[in-house]
Amino acid sequence: MRSRYWRLVSLVTGWHVAASVCYYAVFAGTTLLRDAFSLSAVSVGFVVTSLTLGYATFLLPLGVATDRFGERRTLSAGLCGLALGVTLIAAAPTFALVLVAAFLLGSFYGVATPGTNKAIFDNVEPSRQHRAIGIKQVGPPLGSAIGSVLVTGLVGVFFWQMGFLVAAAIGLTVAVLFYATYTGGGTTDAAYPDFRGLLGNRRYVLLLVAGTCLGAAFYTTTGYTVLYVKESVGAAVAVGGIVLATLQVFSSAGRVLAGWLGDTLPGRPSTRVGSLLSVQVLGGGVLFLLVPVAGTPVEAVVVFSLLGLFALGSVGLYYSLISIVVPEEDIGSASAGGQFAATFGGLLTPPAFGYLTETAGYGAAWGLLGLLSLLAVGLVTVVVLRSR
Repeated sequence: MRSRYWRLVSLVTGWHVAASVCYYAVFAGTTLLRDAFSLSAVSVGFVVTSLTLGYATFLLPLGVATDRFGERRTLSAGLCGLALGVTLIAAAPTFALVLVAAFLLGSFYGVATPGTNKAIFDNVEPSRQHRAIGIKQVGPPLGSAIGSVLVTGLVGVFFWQMGFLVAAAIGLTVAVLFYATYTGGGTTDAAYPDFRGLLGNRRYVLLLVAGTCLGAAFYTTTGYTVLYVKESVGAAVAVGGIVLATLQVFSSAGRVLAGWLGDTLPGRPSTRVGSLLSVQVLGGGVLFLLVPVAGTPVEAVVVFSLLGLFALGSVGLYYSLISIVVPEEDIGSASAGGQFAATFGGLLTPPAFGYLTETAGYGAAWGLLGLLSLLAVGLVTVVVLRSR
């Protein structure tokens, strides 16, 4: 039984890593795209927006497809689609086609959350599910770290598209292996989540607004890290890739550490988890205000590592708090709504961040993320007080 558990968790985590290598390669490659197509900072933001829009548009439909056809089929097909999308970005001759390819890439990543969660909850006994989810959730930051090193590191050795093509090869290879070896899963009657009932829960609505702020910080930080390190710190693209990779590694550490504290500290679950989430997000908000102070590569590594630990590492506790404030039978629907809210924040903020960098400088742009984080802290605090 134990070997079956680790085999399943390894397969699902490996899938999530490979999918994230493809998806987050675009975030790491923003500087390369800017140079290749002579883009403004605002246009770079639209690349992230197009990617996120594809993800938001297909998140719920692909969740329904996963219930209908099973995660083995949808996860395998989705990873093939991700490999295709990242290949098209490398091959796109115009910026308009880059946006189309980014939308396609993002749409296939929409299968990740419902597919991998279904694989865990359908095949792992309840007493070990949260540990399995925690291990699986390391996939996105680890995949992002690998993708950032590939995309920014290979440009100095080969042509600028090489990292994207290697990411596509990784995705396609893992898709074939996953389809050939995964044996779990089943199908159910597909139905869209009942969000109308959830919207009557005021604490949940407050968390949706907070999730929009958190998503804005997450997607914008990931999209602009390499560009910021190049333009403001004056370091090479490869150094920016290392900074982004470090950011994601510490993001993984932040999720694991926060989850462990959320399970072990005393107190009511809502108070314990909500307070920890507030501390993480508050720390991230303060760090956003300190980013412009980082003037050397070493200082950038330190600041962005701490941002990963606090701001990006808060994702796990956000979904934990959602699961506490809604009835057990609504956790799936509520989690999907929370993911959509975070994605919505990622749609709107990157172009605004890019506009601020061009008109007021990076200090104002990072300050925007800091203010959004502080707003999220206030909303989470209200949720904690309403839970007492």
